[in-house]
Amino acid sequence: MTDVVDQEPRQLTRISASADLTDMLSALERDGGVIVEGMFPPDVMAAMLAASNERAEHVVPGSATQGMGEAGAAFVGQNTIRFSSLGLLCPSAFFAMLDNPLFEALADAVLLPTCGSYWVNTGQVMFIGPGEKAQALHRDADNWWEFVRATWPNTPEITLSAMIGLEAVTAELGATRVVPGSHQWEDLNLYEDVASVPAELGSGDALVYSGNVLHGGGANQTSDQWRRAMHLSFVAGWLTPEEACAIDFTTEELLAQSPRVQRLLGHRSYSPGQRRGGGLWLKEVRAIEDAQQ
Repeated sequence: MTDVVDQEPRQLTRISASADLTDMLSALERDGGVIVEGMFPPDVMAAMLAASNERAEHVVPGSATQGMGEAGAAFVGQNTIRFSSLGLLCPSAFFAMLDNPLFEALADAVLLPTCGSYWVNTGQVMFIGPGEKAQALHRDADNWWEFVRATWPNTPEITLSAMIGLEAVTAELGATRVVPGSHQWEDLNLYEDVASVPAELGSGDALVYSGNVLHGGGANQTSDQWRRAMHLSFVAGWLTPEEACAIDFTTEELLAQSPRVQRLLGHRSYSPGQRRGGGLWLKEVRAIEDAQQ
């Protein structure tokens, strides 16, 4: 494993949102992450940035927790602003992001081989403040650690994430750092002294990455600037997500939204399709009946 630690990491592939889907998936499979330029339109990003900035004024940096005491506080950052329930900030922009056809195509390709459908894991604003230290490297799939530990190194993809620039995100500001290829390492416990590369983003660009790849927020090396980005991720429908999105909206409030948005936010049931198991999360029985037609 020394060779893995010592070798120079390859850069992440940057690819236009108008490029072929198979090229994006090939880069994602090889490196564990790919930067998709222009994935989300400017008007959606402008609306989400404005709503996030307004909410951030009322959030104390370092107030987010992971329920793990000092370790959790260090993980989320002492000068980092984090908050969830983004759908309540600007519903129209958030719903548009959930209905984004490219993000849907990527998530379908990555996650549907292991589940009948998937739903939102979490949507979070992550503003990294001046002087913030680099976040510890981690894998998002470790939220379901028992499953990962039992199946590694052949762990199927159970979550897919996107780190999205709300405005320009540079390495100096704390761009997310990724360890390309670490989703395929045999040693699950190798975290320290491994080389990483920054995923610099423009507004609307997205770092789309596997739940099995090592990554972490970068250090903000400025004295007066914030890194303004957001995270949006999906998880297999048979797993419990980080965020309880289903309680943010009533069924009536989502009636005008697409079936996809309703399902992603937990207002339609999970059907395993051709896989074994019964319907789960019986919020809306018609969803199962529709899936069987």
